[in-house]
Formats: sequence, C-alpha cells, structure tokens
Amino acid sequence: MTTMQDFLDEKIKLPSPPAVALKILEAVRQDESSFDDLAKIIMADPALTVRILKIANSSLFGFPNPVESLSQATALIGTNALKNIALSFVIVQDNQNVPEGNFNLNLFWRRAITAAVAADTLIEYVKLQDRDIFVAALLQDIGVLILYLADPVAYGSLQDERRVNHTSICEAEHKQFDFDHTDVSHHLLTTWGLPESICQTIRLHHSQVKDEKYGESAMVLQLADKISALYHGNNSNSLSIEIHHSLEKSYKLSAEQVDELIDIVGDKAHELLELFQIDPGDIKPFSTIMQEANEELSRLNFSYAQIVLELKLAKQSAEQLAIELKLANENLRQLAFRDGLTGLFNHRYFQEILESELERSERYKHPISLLLIDIDLFKKVNDNFGHPAGDFVLKEVADMLTKLVRRIDIVARYGGEEFSVILPETALTGGKILGQRIRRGIEQLEIQYEAQSIPVTISCGLASNDFANTVVTRSELIKRSDQALYLAKENGRNKLEFQ
Repeated sequence: MTTMQDFLDEKIKLPSPPAVALKILEAVRQDESSFDDLAKIIMADPALTVRILKIANSSLFGFPNPVESLSQATALIGTNALKNIALSFVIVQDNQNVPEGNFNLNLFWRRAITAAVAADTLIEYVKLQDRDIFVAALLQDIGVLILYLADPVAYGSLQDERRVNHTSICEAEHKQFDFDHTDVSHHLLTTWGLPESICQTIRLHHSQVKDEKYGESAMVLQLADKISALYHGNNSNSLSIEIHHSLEKSYKLSAEQVDELIDIVGDKAHELLELFQIDPGDIKPFSTIMQEANEELSRLNFSYAQIVLELKLAKQSAEQLAIELKLANENLRQLAFRDGLTGLFNHRYFQEILESELERSERYKHPISLLLIDIDLFKKVNDNFGHPAGDFVLKEVADMLTKLVRRIDIVARYGGEEFSVILPETALTGGKILGQRIRRGIEQLEIQYEAQSIPVTISCGLASNDFANTVVTRSELIKRSDQALYLAKENGRNKLEFQ
C-alpha cells in the first residue's frame, strides 16, 4: 500500500510556506504577548500593512472609529488576530499563481475565504473561544489543491466517480489514494509549523471521531464549509435545512438567528473577498437568494404531485448526465495515453512514466531495466499478407506481451512495430530472464489470419541502471536499450542482447 508520504514524494514537491509567513509565526512563537517584532515584519511590506488596516476598518470588526495604525489595530483586535489576518493574506497571495488546468482556483479561494468568515462569525454566536479559527477555516481544504496538483488525471476521475455514486469527497479520496485531503492538509501545515490548534482542527473537520480538545472547533469548520457552499455551490435549499437543523439542535439558536448569521456571513464575505483581491462572483445575501427562489415558486402553478414528478425526472436526468460525463471523460483520458490500434500505452505516456520510474529508482536506490522490442522483418508481413494483416499481428503481439510480463511491468507501443517494456525493481540479471521469457513466448505464438499462419519473432535490447555509478537519465537508458536492440538484429534476430 502506498503511504501518503510516498505518494507526495513521488508526485509533487510540496509548496514551502511563504517567507513572510515563517517570520510571522516565529515572532509570535518567541513571545506571544509582544507586538514589536510582528509589527516590524508586517510594516516591511507596505501592501500587507495597507490590507491589514483595511480589514481592521471593515465590517468584520465593526469598530466605530477609523483604525489608522498597526499599534491601534493591535490594541483593538489583539496580537493573535493580527497574526492570523497577516498569515491569511500572505498564504492566499502566495498561492494565486498555481497552474490551474481544470481546477477553478478563484472558486477555491472564494469558498475558503467565505468559510473563514463564516467560522469567525459562528464562534461569536455559539460562544466558543478559538483564536485560530479563521486561519483553520481558510486552510481546511488546502489538501484538495495539493492532491489535484499531484495527480490531475486521478483527481478528475475521482470527481466524476463521486458525482455518479453520490459519495462524499473524503470517501472518494480514500478509495483513490488510501488517504484524504484532510490528511494532506494536516501534513502540509504541520510541516509549515502552524499551531497544533489549526492542524488538528483541520484534520478532524470531516471526521466522526469525538475529540475533547478540538472537536468543537472541528464542528464549526464543518458548518462554516456548508455556509460557504450556500453562496458558492448548489443545493442551497437542502444545505439551508441542514445548517438550520444543526445550529438549532447543537447550539439552541432560533431559526431567525440562523438566518441572521447566514446573511451577516454573505455581507462580510463579499467585502473581505475584495480586500483579498478575489473576484466575489455573484454573491448575494442569503435572504435575497431564498426570497428570489420563493417568488419564483409562487409564480409556478404546479401541483405538489407535478413538482415531485419534475424533481424525480430532473434527478434521473442529472444522474444519467453524470454517468455519461464520467464515461466521456474516462474515454478522453484513455485517448490521451493509449495507442489506438493496440490499446497499449502510447509513446508519450511511455516517456513520462519512464522519467517518473527513474526518479523513484534513484530516490530509493532500486534498480530499473528497459526492454526495447522490434518485430523481426515486419515489412515482409505487410508485403506478403497485406497491411490489415500487419495491424492484426501488431494487436496479437501486444496482447501476448501484456500476458508475458509481470503486473508491475509497463508495456507501451514505442512506434511502428516497436514496443517497450519498463521493468521496475529489476536488475540486469532479472531483466535477462524476463526478456528471454518474452522472446520465447512471442516465438511460440501462433497467429492465424484468414486461414493463414503468420510466424513472428522479435529482437530485444535490454539496458539497466544497476551498475551505474552516476544517475542514468531517460535518454541514456533508451539509447543503451536501442544499441542493444541493434546488436540483436545484427546477430541474426530473434535474440536478446544487453548493454
């Protein structure tokens, strides 16, 4: 089983914390009651200073008089709050230039900032003391971004799967990776040196585990995430019912108080998103959203039975579309790295996976070997039997190759009548044994095409990195395998040679 650390080591270099963030944490860690060092760090960045003063004057705090200096801001909101605001600005700003692909980075930070506002507002209503809740809520899903960047194809597939099967994000991630984004978030933020109160709360916010120390804060993060989804997601009605039920049951808030809280979050989030220079999108007060929905419903002259029928049909249609989308995306992903004729991995994928396997081989000091294979005198097959017969032979050889190799080996079509087999965890001696097994297996293959028997043999070139004193590059390993293949042909074909 691949551990989370192995996965991250192999797939991505984890981002380092911004230098300013490290300085802020160190200043607070040295003396939590001291403001001087923290102020010097912040004032060294004029843009950060301006933003902090703007947030101190925003509705998030609602001070009656203007806040004009960091000293004044600290006196009013406290050193810890100042630290959290500065950290939030620095981390969000530092992660604005991530290559997105199909990942909506603007929506990610829009939801994160709204969740942070919701958590900060919620603890006032429920009388909870947690000085770091804003940062915890802001960064609770940072692991989602890391997992996407580590493996965009797998994460895209995971999203399709959960849409079809209606599973939670954590369930889908566990099925795909054996861990979820809360584990990754905890690992990253612990590595960065963020306080335990932030790291542990994030780790627990999707968990059912009861934790006496951080469980209350983790539940606030859960609720804050749902409030954020009201403004930036779908299913507003069902989410509203769920949030009302949770807050009324757990904290004895009235329905009016819950509506008021959600509205306050919408107003504050819109203002704060602009301070973070994040496009707020079409964010409206929740009361306006619900009012518009109710007005629209009142204009519809449907009976209850008609509404139920419409919902049922809509659900069936959505589920069918989700299944079709999943299949379409899966086909597109297959086309991106599969050879159309043989179904094997294509040349592009071979180059990428060989690079990855070589890096892993170097990291763990394990051997790796490469076989390049060429069908002997393939031109004669096309000349004597026709090109359709040649295509048939290529498919039969490809199918047999996949049967002859081990589960960990990677077979690809290198081009034309050439194939490649990557042999992880395999030194030269083991590569020779496997290469001979493959050569004999193809030699014994009986290919029948339109009542004609087509004999086929292959020549194999093998190279390995197990005797190398320096790092063997991808191009060097391919070159050595190709030289060995050329030698096998020169020596009469249907042979295995090695370099």
